[in-house]
Amino acid sequence: MITDKEILVLYYSQHGATRQMAQMIARGVEQVDGARARLRTVPKVSTVCEATEPDIPDSGAPYAEMRDLDECIGLALGSPTRFGNMASAMKYFWDGTGGVWMKHSLVGKPAALFTSTGTMHGGQESTLLSMMLPLLHHGMVIIGLPYSESELSSTQSGGTPYGASHVAGIANDLVISETEKKLCMALGKRLAQTALKLAA
Repeated sequence: MITDKEILVLYYSQHGATRQMAQMIARGVEQVDGARARLRTVPKVSTVCEATEPDIPDSGAPYAEMRDLDECIGLALGSPTRFGNMASAMKYFWDGTGGVWMKHSLVGKPAALFTSTGTMHGGQESTLLSMMLPLLHHGMVIIGLPYSESELSSTQSGGTPYGASHVAGIANDLVISETEKKLCMALGKRLAQTALKLAA
């Protein structure tokens, strides 16, 4: 029996927008025959040593494990922006992937990125670039969004050639626009197509 190959869609979301983007990217992945999305998240980090998160999240995707990185043929990585950088929860996760790095588990696999910010110029592109850094150290092949995606040239909200993005508003009250949804789905589809070609 032939089983679909999995694309890991790994995200951290505090207010829900990045999670919604992850779901749109997963939909794009699953438009490609032979590909399936595996949604995973990471727990919050705290400055309080005694603070812990439950072993299983109360809602949404399960927490990522190192085997998710080993088993995927491609990765979509998403985080909200924190002062132009990825959120500490996502950085903490990647800081713990030394064992995966030692095994070269991610070498040659494609990766795509997505983010959500409170403002139009709130560091979307620098956040996407910051998330590339650990992936490049892992030997991943970074893919973006080409301008052949017409929405990239006409967007009045999120969307960059470095990856999908969303402008959530200072109060996190702006819904994901149709343009942003289309770009998320296009990124997921492009990632899955690339991953299947490289896996072959």
